[in-house]
Amino acid sequence: MSRFIFIGSDKAFEEKLRLAVAGGLPGELTTFTPDAAAMQPRELLSFVSGDRPEVLILGPGLAVDDALRLATVFDVQFPEISTVLVADGNPDLILQAMRSGIRDLLSPVADIPSIRVLLERACQVFASRFRLEQPGSVQPREQGMIIGVISPKGGVGKTTIATNVAVGLGKMAPMNVVLVDLDLQFGDVASSLYLNPEHTILDAVSNPASQDSMVLKAFLTVHPANIYALCAPMDPVAADFVSANQVTHLLQQLTAQFRYVVVDTGPGLTEHTLAALEHCTDAIWVAGMDVSSVRSLRMGTDVLRKLELLPEHRHVVLNFADTKSGLAVQDVEASLNAPVDIAIPRSKALSYASNRGVPLLQEDIKDPATKGLKSLVERFDPAWREKRRSLHRRAVLQ
Repeated sequence: MSRFIFIGSDKAFEEKLRLAVAGGLPGELTTFTPDAAAMQPRELLSFVSGDRPEVLILGPGLAVDDALRLATVFDVQFPEISTVLVADGNPDLILQAMRSGIRDLLSPVADIPSIRVLLERACQVFASRFRLEQPGSVQPREQGMIIGVISPKGGVGKTTIATNVAVGLGKMAPMNVVLVDLDLQFGDVASSLYLNPEHTILDAVSNPASQDSMVLKAFLTVHPANIYALCAPMDPVAADFVSANQVTHLLQQLTAQFRYVVVDTGPGLTEHTLAALEHCTDAIWVAGMDVSSVRSLRMGTDVLRKLELLPEHRHVVLNFADTKSGLAVQDVEASLNAPVDIAIPRSKALSYASNRGVPLLQEDIKDPATKGLKSLVERFDPAWREKRRSLHRRAVLQ
């Protein structure tokens, strides 16, 4: 299916477009020379196979006047198609582009991740407009997996685990993963992914977003690792304006749109965490290599067991693991009364990556911690699960 149309003559930019699409956007790119701008939209689309394209990219190599004229005609005849103009923006051009119905401007020297993010946003606009025109055309999809990353005690690297799991899953299912920061007061997902989000979870539970999943998707932040993020509010006070019922509804919306929903919960067992756990298919229980965090996790799971809020699948992760802490894996397992599935060794590379805002799995750095994180991500691959008689096997510290 040709999802994207490019009209231009810049071969280097065309190659960047192809790499951006191949890097995580389903569909194909169809290209035309600038002469195609003289065609009428219906004539142009007759040369494209499959369903109606979603995004029209004009230039570079196409005269600006020709691009604006074609964009105006497309906006009248096919308003649902998102048109992108590739040009260096100036106030006059931006105004002309808006009047012509152009969705966005893209710099000719934009890098591949930036191009991919812009194209994904343009596809979101197409989906929203197309849905408004044909309400019955969108078929319900299979519900996704909700993975809660949980620890009653803070400071055990929970956000680091959550961001790396989301990035790892993004390689398995590009643009089909969303990471939700449910630490509503002091969440670190934005800084851990080096993001400056325009919108937060407070916007995502607002009336327009809660009533339409496509509007909700517009409030998500796209990350270059082919995932979405829904970050915590900038103001800790805003946490009081998000209710547990809103969290429940939000997760229901997201799981209908994404294959994987990763939820980074806050410390303790807050009402928001309990609301999330009620819908989680999997829980990653995180403990550090110290008595207090192991004991806290044991007490937390005991409480959740009494409340009948333990998800169907559990994955116990021992973070900052080493053989010199005075604890052995067997000691942790005895305290938790459950096997440790993944041991992630203490790692300078992991700490450095977290401080940079670039998760370890994003750059695939060779490090013992990388191996542990990849093993954790693998556990959410349905094909991997089908081959296993049991999800649990004792982790071994090297």
